[in-house]
Amino acid sequence: MKSSIMDDPKKKEITQKRHFSFRINIFFFITFLLFSVLIVRLAILQFVQAKDLKAAENTNTNQINKIAPIRGNIYDSTKSPLAYTIPVQSLFFRIEPGQQDKDAVIDLAKRLKTDVFDKYAKPNVVSPTPEEIVLAMDLGYDINKNKVKDPSYYYVPRRIKADLSNAEIAYLLEHRDEFKWLEVTEESIRTYEMDDDNKTTIATQLVGYTNTFSTQTAKEIYKDNPNSEEYLSNENVGFDGIERMYQDELRGKNGSKKYPVNAAMKIIGRAEVTAPIKGNNIYLSINKDIQKTTEKMLQDHITYLRDPSHANDAYLKWGMKASSGFAVAMEVDTGRIVTMANYPDYDANSWTGGISPTTYKDISTFISNGSIMTAKSKYPDEKENAKHPSSIVFMGSTIKPLSVLIGLKEKLFTAGQTYYDSGTFSFGKDNKSSISNSDKAAYGALTASTAIEHSSNTYMSAMVGIPFWSKYGRENPNVTAKWAEYLAKFGMGIKTGSGLPGEFAGSNDFIKNAEKDSYQSAMVYASWGQNEKTTTLQLAQYAATLASHGKRMKPQFVDEIRDYQGELVKKIEPEVLDDVSKDFAPADWNTIVHGMKSGAEGIEDLPYNVARKTGTSTQAVSGGTVENAVFIAFAPVENPKLAVAVVVPEGGFGRYGASPIAAKIFQAYDAANDGILTKLGGGKRPW
Repeated sequence: MKSSIMDDPKKKEITQKRHFSFRINIFFFITFLLFSVLIVRLAILQFVQAKDLKAAENTNTNQINKIAPIRGNIYDSTKSPLAYTIPVQSLFFRIEPGQQDKDAVIDLAKRLKTDVFDKYAKPNVVSPTPEEIVLAMDLGYDINKNKVKDPSYYYVPRRIKADLSNAEIAYLLEHRDEFKWLEVTEESIRTYEMDDDNKTTIATQLVGYTNTFSTQTAKEIYKDNPNSEEYLSNENVGFDGIERMYQDELRGKNGSKKYPVNAAMKIIGRAEVTAPIKGNNIYLSINKDIQKTTEKMLQDHITYLRDPSHANDAYLKWGMKASSGFAVAMEVDTGRIVTMANYPDYDANSWTGGISPTTYKDISTFISNGSIMTAKSKYPDEKENAKHPSSIVFMGSTIKPLSVLIGLKEKLFTAGQTYYDSGTFSFGKDNKSSISNSDKAAYGALTASTAIEHSSNTYMSAMVGIPFWSKYGRENPNVTAKWAEYLAKFGMGIKTGSGLPGEFAGSNDFIKNAEKDSYQSAMVYASWGQNEKTTTLQLAQYAATLASHGKRMKPQFVDEIRDYQGELVKKIEPEVLDDVSKDFAPADWNTIVHGMKSGAEGIEDLPYNVARKTGTSTQAVSGGTVENAVFIAFAPVENPKLAVAVVVPEGGFGRYGASPIAAKIFQAYDAANDGILTKLGGGKRPW
């Protein structure tokens, strides 16, 4: 039997060597193939992808730039725009540190004015002067090369002028080589609706204005607002009025651009864009037509009061120095403010692109809303300024309905009790102090109602001031505290609750005067309105509270808030802040309303009954005293719908200086609301 090959040792060794050699060859072949692939890949990386991979090697973050949202619009109650945002072309100056010769910069500013702005600007647009252009460039010096301050920052271009005309843009682009360091850029700006008749914007001080967030003032305004962390330094934010009060609602939400960047912060890829969300739209309670009528009437009537022909008129001569005025109308049942007007006002578009120093100086005294805080007309210098009162004045005789109401509540007298008014009233130690009625008029026998109607100072002093002082402790702070408590129920000495930024709470001067002089004299003067300073909004709220027999409503300036697609976000509902209707007897309310019949120019011509109270508040200023015209009213008497307050500093008697303005407001409200006052009043009849 033959043996198997596998049994032959030699042949078996040869076979094993062959298998080993084959495996070695396969191994080397695979190794060669792998090295070949690796070399090819390295070559591709080195010569083809090296540049991209080098950039990728340095990529370590994303750069995110915020995009400011488009600000929402502000409309009146009829949905007419009052403030809105539009795209415009603006001129910017770019700083190149150390590379801009002063002479060249100043020549550039002068040429911009003479060759561009003066020739090609839009009609009626006030262009910046060369001085203002140099200051706007923020290079640290003025047009005379005097050092002003160090530049605030270098990396952001300075806006020289906003809202360029097409002709201005065309000229600048055509001569771009001659206008170094300038660039025309599209941006969104805030625009305010103009009243073509008065050449100013509508409800200017109420709507407010915007300015850049980079200013120190803005930082202070929004230091406690957590949302301000999202604001961009060059975006506009609300600085006053509704613009500031509803900043968060109007602003919207940021968008963003996210860029992939390398270690050198160079962009190495496409941006990922998240669109901003437009701000909400605000619909005010202000009626554009009523507002325009009020603003025009303030201007026209103050012009009338200043007419030199009044110098020999026994009454009108007292209002010849009037130069400012304020009016507020408030719905009795809702608290809606349908007009809040200031005179003087100004064009809020002056803030577009940054207000010029010259313009700001001209309007600085009345930028503030004088209906809620201090404001004045413009006077030549500080010495002259000190001779004139601000918008915050004493209530004058407008307090008398409340004085009588307090007296009835405190049982100091009865409605039918008679007081004989001789025209003067003496008080104090040995009766050495005395007060008198206007023109020292003696009204004879008076009741509570007729004392209001005739505006008797002596009645208020004798029947309210002295008895109230006697009842609450004479030389005791309780007397002034109690009087302040009553006033607060009707909105005096406290803020109205409107929420408007910067609102003044008025001042109860009788408190400090009681400590300085005497509690008795403080209460005498307080009883007829010469010891309490108020704002015009406070007077309107007070008048509305009298009209409603004790319901003090929160002043509402906004009806609703809607998003940019028109969907309702929030509806503002009426809010009662205080209700003292049951604290006073119904008969007491009727007593004071029946006394609100004082003479009032223009009011008697209205086709419905109007409860009103004129006032003449006397105020000490540098060099003497002035007479301020004050007026409150509500109508119709039978079913009160609208309350009005007017203040004309230095306007003289309220009957002549303020009442005609209020009459026009009632007429405008009636016309804008389908004759609602006439319908509710049911015609003139005894009351």
